[in-house]
Amino acid sequence: MSLNRYSLSLLAFATLLVGSHPSKADRPVRTSPALSEWSPARATYYASSDPQVAGGGACGYGDLMKSGYGMATAALSEALFERGAACGGCFQIRCVEDVRWCIPGTTVSVTATNFCPPNYGLSVGIDGGGGGGGGGGGYCNPPNQHFVMPIAAFEKIALWKAGNMPVQFRRIKCVREGGVQYRVDGARYFHSVLISNVAGAGDVVAVKVKGSMTGWLPMGRNWGQNWHINADLKGQPLSFEVTTSDGVTLTSYNVAPKDWSFGQTFVGKQFPF
Repeated sequence: MSLNRYSLSLLAFATLLVGSHPSKADRPVRTSPALSEWSPARATYYASSDPQVAGGGACGYGDLMKSGYGMATAALSEALFERGAACGGCFQIRCVEDVRWCIPGTTVSVTATNFCPPNYGLSVGIDGGGGGGGGGGGYCNPPNQHFVMPIAAFEKIALWKAGNMPVQFRRIKCVREGGVQYRVDGARYFHSVLISNVAGAGDVVAVKVKGSMTGWLPMGRNWGQNWHINADLKGQPLSFEVTTSDGVTLTSYNVAPKDWSFGQTFVGKQFPF
């Protein structure tokens, strides 16, 4: 968590990420109106070289740069993660209370892409300072509402020296480029579909799939935003019905052609935002 001797190099890297002309993958999540009121929480950061950013994360999105989420992401504590149901949801966060470290009048918008697990061996520390740790270190322990962000996102609202900062957050609609993406994996009669790049509420709560020789079949959440079903769907074009947490349902017909293969990604319609 701490920048210590590597502070100069990491700050230089963060400057490139949050400069005046960021690349497409590094731009913050564009958002539309709020879905909830402001609530209290705390936030820390991890260095961009941390292994968390390279892995697939608890939501299953894989390489966040390649999947379009970039550095505008966050890992959520157990109190917010909802066993993966929050994956894909968008949050607006602002720094509060600490005039030493907050950047006045700023917010950052992030997508939930990972889980910050509790560490019951550490106390629930809440005091800030010292490069992201703060207090006893158990900042993702229940009942804490906590966000862990890349340093590039954290520095949009506070100086990196702030460490474990008091913040406020609210749910907002996500604005995405292109359509909802469906990555189909599995083997024989087992099908797993990763659903990503979802606009609107962003977090998917129900999925159905339909082949040309079947009716609508409900899928179950496997983990994160990976949904699965045991069925014989090979050789059939696939249609999907996706419902987000605000109750909006999107139907995309014949997203995958009849000659689809496992490991392919297909793009359907997009939710309104």
